[in-house]
Amino acid sequence: MSVRIASVNVNGIRAAVRKGMLEWIDAARPDILALQEVRATAAELAAALPGWELVGHESAQKGRAGVAVASRHAAVDVRTALGEDGVDSAGRWIEADFDLEGERLTVVSAYVHTGEADTPRQDAKWAFLDAMEARLPQLRMHAPLALVMGDLNVGHRELDIRNWRANRKKSGFLPRERAYFDRFFGPDGEPVTGVDGSVGTGLGWVDVGRRVHGEVDGPYTWWSMRGRAFDNDTGWRIDYHLATPELAERVSDYHVLRAPSWDTRWSDHAPVVADYRVGS
Repeated sequence: MSVRIASVNVNGIRAAVRKGMLEWIDAARPDILALQEVRATAAELAAALPGWELVGHESAQKGRAGVAVASRHAAVDVRTALGEDGVDSAGRWIEADFDLEGERLTVVSAYVHTGEADTPRQDAKWAFLDAMEARLPQLRMHAPLALVMGDLNVGHRELDIRNWRANRKKSGFLPRERAYFDRFFGPDGEPVTGVDGSVGTGLGWVDVGRRVHGEVDGPYTWWSMRGRAFDNDTGWRIDYHLATPELAERVSDYHVLRAPSWDTRWSDHAPVVADYRVGS
């Protein structure tokens, strides 16, 4: 069967629905939808997305962060823990297992901290990325068909940010941040030298978007609301589908669904949508 899986930072689910998200869902027809920056209670999320099976993880701070997975069929298991107790992952990580025609699929909605260079906000981001790096091999052992999606708030390569030169010292494009992604996508079990000069071990996960689109700028998934960033396509590719190699071989379609115009956007992020073959 073909399963359409989408991910999007909604920038507040209630606002997104008011601006046209439900109409987009009707047109895009996803089977599983990973949401970030939900900024709502479970009751508010259910009211915004009637008819969906929903699992979520709220932030400890009201009106902040929040991740969820909406699906046409109920998940068989859900987990929200990431790393040690000191890792700030509340409202930022949720794993959902689905049994689809005899195969197990694990879907993760992740919302990495925005960070700010040389501040405690960046320290929280380092801790989260450390925990994510430790969790990825465990996820692959748990379910060979696994997909980590979301607003990961890091542009991996120069191709992923239009104005990369001006952002080399800013959170989101720091060499140390990018080096995590060098390891995420590096050959499984082999030494990987990161863009910051660090040496680690490749985890073998696949950046589905980069594999599909190849060596091109973007396609970007986030544009600042300020100025004419959207109109000029001055964006960042920070929303990902990270797939295990086993699942990456089953991609049949992948798109960044950029809104046709600034005034038709219902979020500052574009949905990232792919079709995967799962089950019989």
